[in-house]
Amino acid sequence: MADENRLTAALAAASSDRIVLDLAGIEERYRDLTERLPGVSVRFAMKACPVDEVIAGLTAHGAGVDAASPGEIAQAVSAGVPVRDIHFGNTIKSDQDIVTAHHLGIRDFATDSVEDVAAIARHAPGARVFCRLAVDGEGALWPLSRKCGCSVTDAVRVLELARELGLVPAGLSIHIGSQQMTAGAWRAAFGRLADAIVALARRGIALDHVNLGGGLPAQHYLDRRGVALRPPMGEIFEAIRAGTRLLRAVAPGPLDFVMEPGRYLVADHGAIRAHVSRLTTRQLLDGERAHWLYLSCGKFNGLYETDQLRYRLVFPTHADLDAVDIADPADTVPAVIAGPTCDSDDAFGQEGGLVRVPRNLRSGDPVWILACGAYSVSYLTRGFNGFSPLPCEVVGAREPEPCPA
Repeated sequence: MADENRLTAALAAASSDRIVLDLAGIEERYRDLTERLPGVSVRFAMKACPVDEVIAGLTAHGAGVDAASPGEIAQAVSAGVPVRDIHFGNTIKSDQDIVTAHHLGIRDFATDSVEDVAAIARHAPGARVFCRLAVDGEGALWPLSRKCGCSVTDAVRVLELARELGLVPAGLSIHIGSQQMTAGAWRAAFGRLADAIVALARRGIALDHVNLGGGLPAQHYLDRRGVALRPPMGEIFEAIRAGTRLLRAVAPGPLDFVMEPGRYLVADHGAIRAHVSRLTTRQLLDGERAHWLYLSCGKFNGLYETDQLRYRLVFPTHADLDAVDIADPADTVPAVIAGPTCDSDDAFGQEGGLVRVPRNLRSGDPVWILACGAYSVSYLTRGFNGFSPLPCEVVGAREPEPCPA
């Protein structure tokens, strides 16, 4: 595929470590999403990939932005997103956050508590609010089920208070969990949304939109033991289309839909060019002798999500060996993969999910880490243990140029 060729060419040309993002591939994924879900507006969850070129590219195709802080709002505006297409999607915000966002022009705020909605009324008078419902997140790699969101009963209280305080009770939102792997989770969430819409209508509140949040899964991840995750995208999209029909049927008036994809748009269109620090063998306390492959990139500089994921590795100087599908296992050894820091948590494959790697790897050999377009830039530390954040290169744009580290 063209996007894979662009990434491969950029990785092969790189002489030093970096994150590579394929903007054309990201834009194509956006176009495909809008075709699969006609009538659903997209606001990119920029936390997944806060890179100006990506934000601007998606905006040029009609996407808005889901921002979680005044800093993200300011970056989105600077990247060219019209402020009317940005909402403050974080239910957790201080008084000063609300003041700053309102000053920047934001008029749409997420909420999930009476305390928060009262603060919005004080510091952003007349604003539109949408209340996030809690869902259990079952079926997702990261359920996201407790920190944000409230019950249907609380949502009614929150939006009634919003009306009393002069705000516009405009909508509801959900988030079914990050990397949601099931269609059933969507069906359950739409049932909860329907209950809330009906309950609000009985109190004279007619919403104008529902925000379906994030959760759409990337396609090319591996689980922690190296098995390919294969989300049922056809079933998921059909569940969403059916759910929007259900909500329109129970709503007392016209209802628009918004979605906040992040990972789904960018994950499969990014990769990291790293290198081998050392392939070692050591006898551990239990007497077992184990191979460890230490890479220049790990949990603190691009691979934070190794708590749930194992990334596909490619070794381009070893007959293009792919660590998931190596033709001759005799040329390989099973190894734990670890980053370069001295933190014991900076590793994956320790729980039985060893990776087969070329046995003759040498320090300095390049390694390509695939499906790293989501949260690799976001989770870079300032430089834990003195290992610098990776620079970022965007390809597939009209005039590729480095993006800020």
